[in-house]
Amino acid sequence: MPFVARTKHREAPKLNLIPALKYFVGAIALTASNAWGEPLVTAPNSNCKASDVLLHNGVIYTANTQQWQADVVAVKAGRVAFVGTEEQAKGWYCGAKETIDLKGSTVFPGFTDAHQHLEGVGKRTRTLSLFGLPTLQETVEKIKAFAANVPSGEWVLGRGWIEREWQDEQRFLTAADLDPFTENKPLFMPRADGVSAVVNSKALAMAGVTKDTPDPEGGKFERYPDGTPTGYILATAMDQFRAILPHESDEYIKENLRRGMEVNVSRGWTHTHDAGMKIREVEQLRELAKNNAMLHRVYIAMPIDDASYLFSHGAEKAPNAMFNLNAIKVFIDGTLGSRGAALLAPYSDADHNGFMNRTTKTELMPVLDEALRNGYQIMTHVIGDRALKVTLDWYEESWKALPQAQWKTQDLRWRLEHAQIIPPEEQTRMARLGIIASMQPSHAIGDLNFAPARLGAERLTYAYPWKPLVDKGIKVVGGSDAPVEVGDPRIEFYAAISRSRLDGSRGDGWHAEYALSREDALRMFTLWPAYASFQEAEYGSIEVGKYADFSVFDTDFMKAVPADILNAETIMTIVGGKKVFVRQ
Repeated sequence: MPFVARTKHREAPKLNLIPALKYFVGAIALTASNAWGEPLVTAPNSNCKASDVLLHNGVIYTANTQQWQADVVAVKAGRVAFVGTEEQAKGWYCGAKETIDLKGSTVFPGFTDAHQHLEGVGKRTRTLSLFGLPTLQETVEKIKAFAANVPSGEWVLGRGWIEREWQDEQRFLTAADLDPFTENKPLFMPRADGVSAVVNSKALAMAGVTKDTPDPEGGKFERYPDGTPTGYILATAMDQFRAILPHESDEYIKENLRRGMEVNVSRGWTHTHDAGMKIREVEQLRELAKNNAMLHRVYIAMPIDDASYLFSHGAEKAPNAMFNLNAIKVFIDGTLGSRGAALLAPYSDADHNGFMNRTTKTELMPVLDEALRNGYQIMTHVIGDRALKVTLDWYEESWKALPQAQWKTQDLRWRLEHAQIIPPEEQTRMARLGIIASMQPSHAIGDLNFAPARLGAERLTYAYPWKPLVDKGIKVVGGSDAPVEVGDPRIEFYAAISRSRLDGSRGDGWHAEYALSREDALRMFTLWPAYASFQEAEYGSIEVGKYADFSVFDTDFMKAVPADILNAETIMTIVGGKKVFVRQ
């Protein structure tokens, strides 16, 4: 029996993008199943063409160029059994166990968030979220109010502050902002990007960080002129604080994963690519999969620090493709907003060019060798042009170092995650090497507010270059990087086709000509992510034999005024033929 979830998810309140709602998830019939929870379906005793579900009376986009639209789709045993016109569907109506009248809604192949952090999406529903606050003052006041309820000696934890959105002061938080009300409570709060954070003086003392503490390789402690840490920390400098945070139980992690899936299906996602799922998260997600408790599919990349786990256990895919472990996430540089992205030339608004070596070449090359020998996919975080160029150099070097006869497969499909600043010659090289670009449209429409200051006009000509990449034959897969961003397919699709702020405006140097067509934007969240996870034969389009994964909205994204996409409502999310979300 379906249950009603009453959790309210905090989003950008001014936009009212996710209205308060009551919904149910997990509308799954009790049937006989195998060890992984795959239902065993019996065909009805009828001369009609049997199906479990038939959807009609709506707009159906298939993402199949041979049959771009359809009137009716029928599902049997979790897969598409028929897709076609009303005339062709006559024999399917009478054999359907359930008929769904779409009432004019629009059906898309299930949307995939190709870069997300599932546990973080769930955790955001139960910790302090600073996402979307308009000023530094309001951010500090919200932290103060939250900290007042934290007992003395316990950690004050949250995430999501982003100075680029503040209308009063656009600077990084420091310990001085927070010490007056957290004197006896250590504080750790990552910035929205998750690659930097603010800590207070109590946390600095507990971690043993002083003005004499050197910056770690691949990280940095921001400092005052006398060398005293300000409390703003970047990249690997965060590790010293993560090491002393309170232990999280397995059940806490599992509940975060559950909550994350509930959030995702309520927005219309049917599949996510998790870009750096740690060992304990993988183990808890596997338990959910084995207990038939998955609401959507998850393709997993483990962080390079946990690569030995993947090497010893091997790739793993559940029979119903809900759990799929096959990749390694590598981290090279920081982010543009924190000035941690590694650039070839110095920042236009700073006297340095960022940093690299979150993963060193010495650490990386043996992992690349093992990936080639065993067929694991590599997904590497690169944002700056220097990080991207060097990573491609290392990719090529590893390919040349190991004879192809020792590769498990020639079909590598290695990826670059974020890949925000790509000079034309590197775009050409990516096309030649068959590299996949995993990019987040919402990052661009946020970052372009400050990117002109960081990069200057010339580098903006090859920043967030979606259409130039697609024109070169490169598959650009779309994601949100939630919880860094909201994690909403409406925002991502809108950003991909408009390259505009959410209010419709643009700034100088935004290069509107790099926006995608609606057809390519649809592929960006359907077919291309399927290819990017070696699953294009199983999902990504509505075709006979593929999994019946559908995202249903009340708005036709292919025809609507872009602003109307932001106000669309998710009507239904279907995964493997099962309704995992229905708007009440």
